[in-house]
Amino acid sequence: MSAFELRKNALVSASTGEKREIQYPHKADGKPRYPSEIFGENVFTLKTMAKALPKPIFASFLKQRRGRQNLDKTTADSIAHAVRVWAMDRGATHYTHWFQPQTGSTAEKHDAFLSLVTNFTPGGEENTPIDQFSGSQLLQSEPDASSFPSGGMRTTFEARGYTIWDTSSSMFVQQGPNGTSILYIPSVYISYNGDALDEKTVLLRSNNVLSRAAAGLVNLLEPEAHVSYVYTTLGTEQEFFLVDRKMYSLRPDLKITGRTLVGQLPPRHQQLEDHYFGRIPSRVLSAISEMELECLRLGIPIKTRHNEVAPAQFEVAPIFEEASVAVDHNLQTMDVLHKVAHRHNLRVLYHEKPFKGVNGSGKHCNWAIATDRGENLLDPTVRPETNYRFVIFLLAVLRALDQHAALLRVAISSSSNDHRLGAQEAPPGIISAFLGDQLNEVLDAIEENRPIKNFSVPQFQSIKVGGTILDLKVSGLPHISRDLTDRNRTSPFAFTGNKFEFRAVGSKQSPSFPVTVLNCAVTAAIHEITDALRAQMGAKPTLSDEDKLTVIRKFIKLTKSVRFEGDNYSAEWVAEAERRGLPNIKTTPEAFTYLVKDKHVNMLTKETGIFTESELRSRYHILNERYAKDIIIEAETLKTLVAQQILPAAFEYRKSIAESAAALAALKIDGSPEVAALEEMTPLVSTLQTELKKLSAAVGDLVDNESDDANEHAQTACNSVVPAINRVRDAADALEVVVADKHWPLPKYTELLLTV
Repeated sequence: MSAFELRKNALVSASTGEKREIQYPHKADGKPRYPSEIFGENVFTLKTMAKALPKPIFASFLKQRRGRQNLDKTTADSIAHAVRVWAMDRGATHYTHWFQPQTGSTAEKHDAFLSLVTNFTPGGEENTPIDQFSGSQLLQSEPDASSFPSGGMRTTFEARGYTIWDTSSSMFVQQGPNGTSILYIPSVYISYNGDALDEKTVLLRSNNVLSRAAAGLVNLLEPEAHVSYVYTTLGTEQEFFLVDRKMYSLRPDLKITGRTLVGQLPPRHQQLEDHYFGRIPSRVLSAISEMELECLRLGIPIKTRHNEVAPAQFEVAPIFEEASVAVDHNLQTMDVLHKVAHRHNLRVLYHEKPFKGVNGSGKHCNWAIATDRGENLLDPTVRPETNYRFVIFLLAVLRALDQHAALLRVAISSSSNDHRLGAQEAPPGIISAFLGDQLNEVLDAIEENRPIKNFSVPQFQSIKVGGTILDLKVSGLPHISRDLTDRNRTSPFAFTGNKFEFRAVGSKQSPSFPVTVLNCAVTAAIHEITDALRAQMGAKPTLSDEDKLTVIRKFIKLTKSVRFEGDNYSAEWVAEAERRGLPNIKTTPEAFTYLVKDKHVNMLTKETGIFTESELRSRYHILNERYAKDIIIEAETLKTLVAQQILPAAFEYRKSIAESAAALAALKIDGSPEVAALEEMTPLVSTLQTELKKLSAAVGDLVDNESDDANEHAQTACNSVVPAINRVRDAADALEVVVADKHWPLPKYTELLLTV
């Protein structure tokens, strides 16, 4: 069957294929179950654990969870028994320690509950099968540490590593094969020597140090508060594309690299601005609805679903949760959506830029800080100008950006996110903060020691951040509240009412590292502000308001450079940022160099203690190595695609035109249109061949002359191979325009983007 026939069949199947439907759960009386009744039914929650364990055992576990004691063998064995019974009642036959190695995804190894007990009898050896799960099996497992990225900390002959149960994240069961299920144990992953080899260990460390620093600052500001614990909250807006699976299977570039390496935009894509918040296609809605049902059972609070800007692009977003749990839930959501999409003959694409020329995908991380009393420390309240606690924590975040913007740029850097950052749908590589006119006015007024300007009437008074009223001037429509802060979608780090939205995070990356770095930078800023407050307080028993204002004014001045309210996409901002001394990091390899600069190393290792120096060097090596490998894989895929599919298709089409022209000439009929078509194609084919040779040479040189310096290797890939890839693509895309559709071997953007 020809490539065109495969494309045609896939297109027909996408339009006429059988649609999957599932039955929403109902009660015994036939009424639908409420989502709240389904929520978390496949999660071994604290409430479930409390019912299954004796009270002293459960109390012992809670003390361990709060860091007050170690988990003893009796408690571990009791929890293991309880969770095994609970999981097996839900069809579980296996368990797995589920962890986050530095691969950009999750990892799992399944072990059976089945065990054999051997007895020796007079008649010989006898094996008795039992279902068993011990406390030691619950607490840790042993994957091969040499087979995951370690940045040189482990070698092939040093294979021992450990996954250890993260007691702060609940265990859960997920559907397995043939009607069975699997018990998942959220875990951290460390080396034999205790070094963090994963994303979660450092996230948990950063949560702990930020908690101590922030609680100390709150209690210094408000001695009567008695706050003992502070935590970060996170809500991840997950963007993605969904394409037909048969179409996807005919695109080797999508399958291997996650993005299309060639392809022309269709005449109509997103320019009419009619896809965003439009009607969700029925097949997509069915898939997302099934995903939401599975997420409900897993205790993942998906709140929102909608069309995104580009055709075939969508978003789901959850309710905010404690940061480490939110990260787990985001990774689970991505996994569930991948599986559910497959059942609907769809393929989910998490690459930040799977299609050139239309919007890419991000993972907007909405981040805030809350106390154990449930108070959001980034809530301005009604009068932010006198809420010194809010202002100080706001300034701590701004100071984090001021001091460590380059480090935040490192945390969002990858070969795939490079295609998106600054591409008119995502913030550029310059990290700045948007606060809105009102909060800027609050800070300016405090700095200048003057009254607060009111934005509703031309006079000076306090701002009420609760909002103003908009009269729609339409009979029958209600008056609505208007937020006092507009949204700046061009800002990489925008304040949105009571949280910051870190918009620059890539759609396919784990939120762990960006949140870890943000936590670290804010912790260092809190330490600096706390020290300044203590110095200002001197021997006094408590801080006065004037003490607080003195320090506030100091940090308002220090952080002015990172506040920007305008268009982050504009060339004027690039020039202005340079004048302000803000780093403008344009490529991923350049960003990685900042990870090992003394200023950032000192903050991450000595000031906060989140990383050891060996862990940081390891991560630096892994990031650079991954970048170079990604580029090499893309280059090799494109070489094969062009040599084995696109050029042969062009040759075949040229042949058919030449034969047609020859036949017309034999009949003495004017064949000039055919000759003109050949003359148009010939230089395009020659250009593609020439650029393909240059790409082959660039890749060969990169592979054959690999530098011992990982960053130098990544820089070479960026500076020599990436431009060669782009030139080959441009030449191939030019050919797509002139080659007849029936000769083109690959599904086109029209088919990929407009058939779901």
